[in-house]
Amino acid sequence: MTTATKGLVSPSSTSPTAVAKTDPGGFPLDPAKDSASCKLLVRMVRAMYPHKRFGDAPYERTANAIFKAAEASPAQKVAFASALYDLAAAGFADLDEEAAYNHLKSIESTAFFKLVRSTAVVTLYDDPEVWELLGYEGPSFDKGGYVNRGFNDLDWLPEPRIEEYQGGDQ
Repeated sequence: MTTATKGLVSPSSTSPTAVAKTDPGGFPLDPAKDSASCKLLVRMVRAMYPHKRFGDAPYERTANAIFKAAEASPAQKVAFASALYDLAAAGFADLDEEAAYNHLKSIESTAFFKLVRSTAVVTLYDDPEVWELLGYEGPSFDKGGYVNRGFNDLDWLPEPRIEEYQGGDQ
């Protein structure tokens, strides 16, 4: 049983849930509703997938998808909130790009990082606003495919050298 006195957690109950419920400085159990947690996750995704031309909106939508993915189970939600709290405690929001990269490398084997990465890579690059910024016209299956829609419009590549095969001895 958890006991707390004046906001202090007893040594016998140091679970993340106990800290979150009893410590006034604890982390929110629903970080999706906490603006500081949202900003921190956006910063993390931006550090993982940096694009100078992207505004905040695609990263914010990606963060929302990550929060939703983190709600797969109550245990995962608490573990995710705890890891996000650890990221904040490490001062991640204020790190320069190189230090942020190094911190992310140090946590890349964690379940938290893997959840963020696997959700972010799909969500961020499946965003129509991102497609436009990257010059991708979107899927073409509903328009008949790429063959008649610019399949061979790679004007930035040199023309391929095509030689006829002459047979056995050349």
